[in-house]
Amino acid sequence: MLLTSVIIVIREVLEAALLISILLSLCFQLGIARKWFKWGVLGGLLGSIGFGSQLGLISNLFAGIGQEVVDAGLQIFIYICLLYICVQFIRHYYQRQPLSHTFRMILIVIIACVMTREGSEIYIYLSAFQSVPHASLSLYSGSVIGLGIGMSCCALFYYWLLSFSLVRSLLISCFLLTVIGSGMILQAGKMLIQADLLPDGQVWDTTRFLSEEGLAGQILYALAGYEATPAPAQLIMYVFGAVSMSGLMLAYYGYWRRRQTTAEATN
Repeated sequence: MLLTSVIIVIREVLEAALLISILLSLCFQLGIARKWFKWGVLGGLLGSIGFGSQLGLISNLFAGIGQEVVDAGLQIFIYICLLYICVQFIRHYYQRQPLSHTFRMILIVIIACVMTREGSEIYIYLSAFQSVPHASLSLYSGSVIGLGIGMSCCALFYYWLLSFSLVRSLLISCFLLTVIGSGMILQAGKMLIQADLLPDGQVWDTTRFLSEEGLAGQILYALAGYEATPAPAQLIMYVFGAVSMSGLMLAYYGYWRRRQTTAEATN
């Protein structure tokens, strides 16, 4: 129970921690106030408890596929928000003007949604084993250890990004956000397949080489939504998500780069 709790909590915490650390490091380097962070965390904690405690009601929605549909919709929504956030980071890098309230609100929404999705899984896990005799000590000890390891990884990742120059940090962060966002689209496809809204299948099976249950598989799952046996529909959604996000950022970067070059030539 102790080891299981550690692994489960680390997996869920890492998914949210990596995304949060990227957003916080970018805000710090770009001089963006981070007062929004506490409201995002508060919303995430409340959302985790609310979603986890009402899972039965949610599951009964949409003729019994409510959990899958809501989970997929949440991940697609986060992906769309990340699209907006990335282009705004690029714009702020070139303009350095005060950001709108919409930008801050979307940052709050992203943190709240990510924590709701991952935190609800931890809440459900803890709730399921509370009534098991003699399991409380191992359950909560493992959860605290897993939380501590996950938060430590978040801090290390945060300071690792700060070690780069602003330009490199922006490029690396945008790349990582593209990977994370595309991974969410991949996992959204998995949920829709489980709900029988997309066709099932299997393109390949990499379990022998990289199991989802191993440490490397867990890290890749947290970072990129790694799937050992992806379906064709999932791969299509992943490629579409990655190409769309990277294409939009490259186009936006090129636009502001040309504007800067033109302004320098004029001056």
